[in-house]
Amino acid sequence: MIDNEILLKLGISAILGLIIGLERELKRKPLGLKTSLVISITSCLLTIVSIQSAYSFPKSHQVPIGMDPLRLAAQIVSGIGFLGAGVILKKGNDNITGLTTSAMIWGAGGIGIAVGAGFYFEAIAGVILLMISVEILPSILRIIGIKQLRQKDIQIKIIVQEKESIDRVIVNLEAMQIVLEGIRIRDLQEKGHLIELKALVGFQKPISEIYNEISNLKEVTSTDIEI
Repeated sequence: MIDNEILLKLGISAILGLIIGLERELKRKPLGLKTSLVISITSCLLTIVSIQSAYSFPKSHQVPIGMDPLRLAAQIVSGIGFLGAGVILKKGNDNITGLTTSAMIWGAGGIGIAVGAGFYFEAIAGVILLMISVEILPSILRIIGIKQLRQKDIQIKIIVQEKESIDRVIVNLEAMQIVLEGIRIRDLQEKGHLIELKALVGFQKPISEIYNEISNLKEVTSTDIEI
């Protein structure tokens, strides 16, 4: 006989997992709809199995065995850690990406566990808060927050031909309201010098505009910008 409550739990878990997956899918992140649905539904199912089995199996009269209803669910959190680690990447410029997606994977599993344990309202509230935290709050902080929250990190590589041009280029970058956090200068095998910069710029300023401004400097022969 099919338990309607179990179907309800799996259905709610699927809907909430769908919301999380859709948010990541729209941003072209590794955690998509299918992955989020699998994590949320499976976490819910394993939680249901863990709880139901603890009270369904007959207990032995000879040996008093106590079963933890959420022992299996507790292992879900550890298992999801492997999935989360798989989406965290380190770029060549030492930037770390995928942390938010990894956290969302963990969150999808947590939502599934909550629904499986019967905490429907808490799970729905959790998804709403997750969406606010990921989508709405960062935009608000960029508008009214401190200056650092309204800036984004970029990596700039500039090639100049003359050593005397390096100081002039740096002064011009600062005049463009580009905050320099790190500077590395090295000679190229062919003629010229490479300037590698870690910088901060306002979120409202398009990268194409920054590229054009730097490329138009007469001292610059080549420009490369990476977010």
